[in-house]
Amino acid sequence: MVYQDDQVCAFMTIGPINPGHVLIVPTQHFEKLTDMDEETGARLFVVTMRVAKALRRSGLRCEGLNLFLAEGEVAFQSVFHAHIHIIPRFSGDGFALLVEEKEPPREELDQIAVQLREALEARGMPENNKAIQE
Repeated sequence: MVYQDDQVCAFMTIGPINPGHVLIVPTQHFEKLTDMDEETGARLFVVTMRVAKALRRSGLRCEGLNLFLAEGEVAFQSVFHAHIHIIPRFSGDGFALLVEEKEPPREELDQIAVQLREALEARGMPENNKAIQE
């Protein structure tokens, strides 16, 4: 165990991509990030940030970091308890994210942003959203 409190724990994964690969997991069961209450989600990310900083200072080979969270089978979620991977990265580690980058038209991006803003507003989140002024 790397860290544990009442809401979150951090431990080494049994299938590391690189040495220092850590999982950050809420102690309460949530299948998905979107099932999680905001207090637990905030704690999950605070602990993620602190463990990431510790990795950078640990002496382990860590020139950079990837954070990974999969939600749903289509996103490659294979363990149905929400968790975040912190993966230390270094030159030549052999790990690659292979994706085809797309460049949608600006109008399409703007329309998607409107849809997301409306979804946020419907959930009561217009406070302090400066994007609403656009």
